[in-house]
Amino acid sequence: MIRKRNPVINIVTLGCSRNVVDSEFLMKQLEANNLQFIHDSDSEEAKTVIINTCGFIRDAKQESIDTILQFAKAKQEGRINRLFVMGCLSEKYKDELKVNIHGVDGYFGTNDIAAILCTLGADYKKELIGERILTAPKHYAYIKISEGCDRACAFCAIPLMRGKHKSRPIELIIKEAEYLAGKGVKELILIAQDLTYYGIDLYHKQKLSDLLKYISDVQGIEWIRLHYAYPASFPKDIVSVIKERNNICKYLDIPFQHINNDILAGMKRCVNRDQVYELIDYLRNEIPGIALRTTLMVGYPGEGSKEFAELKEFVRQVKFDRLGVFTYSEEDDTWSALNLNDMVPENIKRNRADIIMKEQMHISKALNDSNIGKLFKVIVDRGEGDNYICRSEFDSPEVDNEVLVSQKDVKLNTGDFYTVKIYAADEYDLYGKVED
Repeated sequence: MIRKRNPVINIVTLGCSRNVVDSEFLMKQLEANNLQFIHDSDSEEAKTVIINTCGFIRDAKQESIDTILQFAKAKQEGRINRLFVMGCLSEKYKDELKVNIHGVDGYFGTNDIAAILCTLGADYKKELIGERILTAPKHYAYIKISEGCDRACAFCAIPLMRGKHKSRPIELIIKEAEYLAGKGVKELILIAQDLTYYGIDLYHKQKLSDLLKYISDVQGIEWIRLHYAYPASFPKDIVSVIKERNNICKYLDIPFQHINNDILAGMKRCVNRDQVYELIDYLRNEIPGIALRTTLMVGYPGEGSKEFAELKEFVRQVKFDRLGVFTYSEEDDTWSALNLNDMVPENIKRNRADIIMKEQMHISKALNDSNIGKLFKVIVDRGEGDNYICRSEFDSPEVDNEVLVSQKDVKLNTGDFYTVKIYAADEYDLYGKVED
């Protein structure tokens, strides 16, 4: 995305949607300082590169390190002049990176945008509350409602990189939502390391339900989507809000991680098997048709064949609408890395992940087949090949199913909503025609 001619700063973003939001805020600050930039570009014009890194799991860390090395080599060869590193990896491993990688002009943490700007000879514009340069398609945007995490999950390094949970004030979030709506955003995706903890630090009680009410009143926002709700101490008062507000999607992302009680206890998830099943039943009974997305982890220390069989049966019984799987990786300085032996071999972890995803593939195919003949409201994300790539309220961008509509049949506008009738399905996609 080129904002101005002859760009000089390339912002390279790795990792999750939270990093995307951070990069978008940084780019708005650059624009306000009349600095030229590009985002995730291979252009040779940019002589300054800022890499926004991820350090969540082993593969993400390796991608970040490889990217830093790639640009460090470019600097050595004279293709760029300055190289800066920011984000999660830099927050946690700054000292090690300085010793082992040469050619980086500065390392910055997850909350150091003002320091980066100062290094670039720019001022931090405090008046730009909630203002960003959108990198995603202009009809949807992620909105971060808090930073960091107070949970003590044994395997997770996020609190070490992003710090303790810090809620953003409601009025600032609403101002940002209004700003995004004014830019043409129609779908807001609420993100945090833990949505359900929102408000406890600022308001001394869970305030997600109140926040949802305020955001749903913002003119122009047609869909609101919730990502990353922690299952323990789930705020059930949000259920009535989801049911009452037509622009809040019947969609919820709850990373359960596992179902075996011993594994859950070892993960320090503060929830047990019975509570997990109870929460799932409650949500499905109270919000008929809700799409539940979860993330599971296989290969955690102590997961034998018995524990894995219980996890596989959990997937079969619950039939999640959307599901992803991670293999456990030992993250430096986490409780599990310091106190448990990573005793499950890598090949067994990968095999277990493949087994779970194969189970989910069959579940997804059956669920998709059941939608044939039904009508869905969809939003058009883009044209690709012979089709328009669309989504229903039950699908988040990039990670969930898509609804494909042939470009030969009809002319559709990116970012607009249409009613589509489903005529075919496969494991992860639906095929539809626009209803007149």
